Amino acid sequence: MIRILLIEDEKNLRDIITLNLELENYEVVPAVNGQEALEKIDGQYFDVIILDLMLPKINGLDVLATLRVKNPDIPVIIVSAKSTSTDRITGLKSGANDYLSKPFEMEELILRIQNLIQRAPTNANEHSEDLFVFGNNKIDFKAYKGWHGDRSFDLSTKESQIIKFLINNKNEVVSRHEILKAVWGYDVFPSTRTIDNFIATLRKYFEDDPKDPMYIKSVRGVGYKFIESY
Repeated sequence: MIRILLIEDEKNLRDIITLNLELENYEVVPAVNGQEALEKIDGQYFDVIILDLMLPKINGLDVLATLRVKNPDIPVIIVSAKSTSTDRITGLKSGANDYLSKPFEMEELILRIQNLIQRAPTNANEHSEDLFVFGNNKIDFKAYKGWHGDRSFDLSTKESQIIKFLINNKNEVVSRHEILKAVWGYDVFPSTRTIDNFIATLRKYFEDDPKDPMYIKSVRGVGYKFIESY
């Protein structure tokens, strides 16, 4: 049975969506805020995620950012009252596969879910995001391995997630706080100095000259930026 995580804080709408999806023989697991959603994502498997943006505790875009660092493959459809073209573009650039504005017809939501399921990867060869190449570097996110030229090395979970987050936001500045939220979640934060230490290690892995990096750039007073175009 297809399992769907429904992240929606409005009870009436959540009940209506759940009823209609269950009539289509989907299993629906509800989450009423962003923190609950991340807890369920960490502990359970889902085929599709329906995500509202204006959520209590942790907003939908932050949920999406954390999800995409830890699991880039789960299809996500944003269902939101934020309906401008800028809102849709922001949602899709943040990693959503589809965007549906409220109010909507239930039949359209069901059709979009079906399309996402059909397009979802069915085997490892289709997971193009597992492998990333830049310059003379290569990262296999599934195997937690990296290469710099002919030299190979293992990546820790946090190292892999941090570089993944930077790559997902390539050519954009991300703050240390944003990295902490996406990689460590919302329960336990290390100090921002921890981020600097991880960045220093990643530069030793992937930069020809870690003191003059080409890819993992510092932005003074803000954070870091991954530059791919060299």
